[in-house]
Amino acid sequence: LKPKPQPQSNPLRVYRIGQPGPPIAMSEVEETINRIRTHKGVTGIVIVNSEGVPIRSTFDNKQTLQYSALISQLATKARSVVRDLDPQNDLTFLRIRSKKHEIMVAPDREYILIVIQDPNADAAA
Repeated sequence: LKPKPQPQSNPLRVYRIGQPGPPIAMSEVEETINRIRTHKGVTGIVIVNSEGVPIRSTFDNKQTLQYSALISQLATKARSVVRDLDPQNDLTFLRIRSKKHEIMVAPDREYILIVIQDPNADAAA
């Protein structure tokens, strides 16, 4: 009798947002999120899929849903504007700054990375 081959675990892979290259392991995603979180003034990170559904967040549920819904709609509209102006062009990054927050959006085909930070973090230090 031959022993049955054991199923091999396939780690979840995520593609690099906005960058060409092979997929990265979830541990690399976690490392990247933790690295971004340690930057001065960063208050939170949300990653949403192409439908605007949050798949990873450092915020509570209410804030996660609010940022994911509103920013994914804004990113879709911004991408549409860029393409309407030049069909050969595409949105690569969006930065929104207000008195209280700075929202940085890195859209990709499958995911949108949203980073929220306090623009006054340097002044408070």
